[in-house]
Amino acid sequence: MTSIDAVAAPLTGARPEWVTPELLPYASNFIELDGHTIHYLDEGCGPTLLMLHGNPTWSFLYRHLIAALRGRFRCVAMDYPGFGLSTAAEGYEPLPERHASVVEAFVRALDLKKFTPIVQDWGGPIGLSVAGRDPSRVERLVILNTWAWPVDDDPHFVRFSNIMGGAIGGFAIRHFNAFVNMMIPMGTPRRTLSSAAMNAYRRPMSTAARRRATNVFPRAIVKSTPFLSEVQRGLAAIADKPALIVWGDKDIAFRAKERERFESVFASHTTVLVPGAGHFMQEDAHDEIAAAIHDWWSRP
Repeated sequence: MTSIDAVAAPLTGARPEWVTPELLPYASNFIELDGHTIHYLDEGCGPTLLMLHGNPTWSFLYRHLIAALRGRFRCVAMDYPGFGLSTAAEGYEPLPERHASVVEAFVRALDLKKFTPIVQDWGGPIGLSVAGRDPSRVERLVILNTWAWPVDDDPHFVRFSNIMGGAIGGFAIRHFNAFVNMMIPMGTPRRTLSSAAMNAYRRPMSTAARRRATNVFPRAIVKSTPFLSEVQRGLAAIADKPALIVWGDKDIAFRAKERERFESVFASHTTVLVPGAGHFMQEDAHDEIAAAIHDWWSRP
């Protein structure tokens, strides 16, 4: 993993006007990391929860969870370079292994200690990679629908990677913002997002150049197998951490098979199944996720 020098230089005035207080009722923070301008939310106090998003979302995905948890926890949610309100350095290749390096630098820059990653979708490999490389900083783990190992031998993932990461998917993403306009509604079967919420996901991906990052992620499902192998090896370093697994059973991407594998990795795990919840659980089942975290944290 490429090392990044963490320079926490505060920036101001970078939040666009369309991100209104009604849309995102939290202060936006910005730091400079090796040429990237990284946007993040930092709300509440108490044990630190580091909330990591997947594709094609950003820290906005966690707004409901922050509202439900900030009275008891410090909730930190960042945007990867090229996602949300973050800006990537010139020449940055938005591969998951590069994002993991940025998250690692972010953790050092904010000096997060004894934090608990909340991971979903690509946030799983990215966040669990960071956790495995420095387990001393990790207190617990909250795992939503995701994975953390190579899947280049699984037709379920290979087929999706070839379609959405290939020429057809690339065309649909560049010209129609397909990951936002198609995948988010498909991934929230229990809720219909408001036009304002959908707009909040569309606006950061308003140009073909910005949408490229959402095309790289599905291709990386297969192409980043060496990184995923590294993530898998790193699980041994955090396998003794308490883990809360909150799993939606209507996810079109991640199945019971992936959940059961996480259960086999983490001996000290608690599993909460959320019937009917889809891929974007933070939208679809935020009440259940927050309740599960509160209940789990209250146990001895």
